[in-house]
Amino acid sequence: MKKYASLLFFALLLNGCDDGDLTVETIDFDDVTATSCDPATNALIYKLKPQESLLLQMPANSLKNEPTTTDTLAYNIDNSNFRFFYRAYDGAVSKPNVCDAIPPSTPNINEEWYALSGKIQIATKAIYLDPAPADGHTEITGYNHNITLRGVSFSKPGPVQVQDKYPFGDFKTSVTPVVVAFTDEVAKYCDVQLKVYNNNLSNSLVIENLDKTLIQNVDTPIGQPRKSLINLSTGSPAVISNNVYYRTYNNNLPEITKEYYCTTTTPTTPTVKDTWVGVTGKANESGIIEVTTTHSLKVYKHKIVLRNTSMKQGNSTFKLATEFVLGTVTTVEP
Repeated sequence: MKKYASLLFFALLLNGCDDGDLTVETIDFDDVTATSCDPATNALIYKLKPQESLLLQMPANSLKNEPTTTDTLAYNIDNSNFRFFYRAYDGAVSKPNVCDAIPPSTPNINEEWYALSGKIQIATKAIYLDPAPADGHTEITGYNHNITLRGVSFSKPGPVQVQDKYPFGDFKTSVTPVVVAFTDEVAKYCDVQLKVYNNNLSNSLVIENLDKTLIQNVDTPIGQPRKSLINLSTGSPAVISNNVYYRTYNNNLPEITKEYYCTTTTPTTPTVKDTWVGVTGKANESGIIEVTTTHSLKVYKHKIVLRNTSMKQGNSTFKLATEFVLGTVTTVEP
């Protein structure tokens, strides 16, 4: 890749060298880390060398923190909203020369190439905490955006140069990892609405449309919990049960959460910030719900475990702990 980029721009520069203005003999940015002027928007991404810069300008938030699948994210270069530049300077260049609204007066730009047309293609992958935590859960710490320019027409001294492919390289964004953990081992059960959940102040994990066979006032044999699957499909027409959701909220949940969850219509406040959905389970493999029941007198304790469960939002996924304890529900026999 490094050699390819060097040869590409060397060829471009040779093509225009008869005008006498070019002063740079080779351009190689493969080993340079891409940086953003404003991490909140990533509207201007750049690479700097002592006297050179590569600049990629896009509207705010054009980069998406979501993995691409078969198709890359693509934008058309129009030299207005989507722009790409190479610049060479007559002295040392630094971030203020690129990012400041009023850049320093020196160094001067003594050579500039900019893209007239073409496409910006972005292939994105999630970056996970490495090494992974010992309990088996995974954490998305950021996203890697591999950026390639295709079919680019460059304006330069001399004739326009068309290049089929130019690899800009990787740009990494950071995110706060989603880690599901509850301070209270007591889960709650809405027997009418068939919901089981646990929560902290501003997040919760809930199983909705709970499989009716899971919570029973009958002890389970030792080592033989009741089992079901996330997004279990039964009957004809199909009925889907055990829908798992992890939600974060813009404000705190009420102190008595049954007022929020154990109602026919969920209240509109607090509003939901993000929702992650449980991935459909596979028998004896993943997305398994286990309930172990014991009792004393007429009080029954139901310990609820999610085993090998993944949560999904768009194309992003993370895993809960291999044996994730949602909590223990208490029911009382009449």
